[in-house]
Amino acid sequence: MSIDKITSQPALHNLEQTYRNAEKRDKEAKTEIEKNVVQDEEGLKKIVKGLNDFLQPTNTHIKFQLHEELNEYYVTVVDDQTNEVIKEIPSKKVLDMYSEMTEFMGILFDKKI
Repeated sequence: MSIDKITSQPALHNLEQTYRNAEKRDKEAKTEIEKNVVQDEEGLKKIVKGLNDFLQPTNTHIKFQLHEELNEYYVTVVDDQTNEVIKEIPSKKVLDMYSEMTEFMGILFDKKI
């Protein structure tokens, strides 16, 4: 294919149109993903409420907490009367160690492949 064919007006117009269509599909896909995330959060809240209702006779409840460095959630089982953490899944200490190890690896190596 010659340069003249690529730079012709119809070819440029087709290329621009293809690019606009791709941008539109990308926006639609992002909107759909955001919609599903919201639905997943609502479903997760319903599941947590159901589990807490189930755990009510044992005077405990569960909480989802975000580990800041890893941006990952972990579950804590909490005593209703004392607010003491009974169990963490996975353990916050393990997540802290993992976070420190990944930070250390970042110091040793510039890039992750």
